[in-house]
Amino acid sequence: MDTKDVIFELRRKSGLSQDELAEKVYVTRQAVSRWENGDTVPNTDTLKLLSKLFNVSINTLLGSPRQLICQCCGMPLDDAIISREKDGTLNEDYCQWCYADGTYTYSNMDELLDVCVRHMATEDYPEEQARSYLKQLLPQLDYWKRYEELSDDGQFEAFKKQLMEEINDLHIEGLPKVEKLNALVGSYVNLAYPLPSGENVKLLDDRTTYLGNQLESELGGDRCFGVLANMDFILVCTYEAEGANPELVLYKKR
Repeated sequence: MDTKDVIFELRRKSGLSQDELAEKVYVTRQAVSRWENGDTVPNTDTLKLLSKLFNVSINTLLGSPRQLICQCCGMPLDDAIISREKDGTLNEDYCQWCYADGTYTYSNMDELLDVCVRHMATEDYPEEQARSYLKQLLPQLDYWKRYEELSDDGQFEAFKKQLMEEINDLHIEGLPKVEKLNALVGSYVNLAYPLPSGENVKLLDDRTTYLGNQLESELGGDRCFGVLANMDFILVCTYEAEGANPELVLYKKR
């Protein structure tokens, strides 16, 4: 689709008139009309406003002229998994797992390799092949080429260590010692927990990236522990395979 068609479709799906869209991005109705007629395209600042308003990337607004890939892990990007800055704007260079709210979540390439291989390996694409591919790809990506410039001197790793200490200090029966926290996007781990009232409630934001892990219970059985945390809270739950029948064990504000 061309930019004119993308803007028209996004405006229509949002139920906005040309006047209403113009007001939201600080232009005239005539400017919106020219975009939708293909006479002009929005300037860079207006594209940023449109991106935030419609929750799509600038690449999408321009008709997807580029194939976006995460410059940390190499994952192909679409609007559903593109990372965000602290102000909610999209950062088209990274996925939500590698960059969250203005913070890079990986400082160790080997750790990232292990995570990616675990998700990429299949019967037709064995682990050895996936690992070999990633070992060649990752050093070519912008984040790892500019790591010394972009890294935070270990601040995020120190925060993860602090979180793990706080979780382990809870001494929850059956929960093994937490020794690793990975970036997890809310939409993939936002389970609905039953309340005593019979209501089911979700406690996470689908668009937020959290730190967490899944661990087998030391008590045995078919239930796993799930641990999730961020700056504001620690959540511990249990569930069966594929997140079935979740139960909230602890929700603690930090």
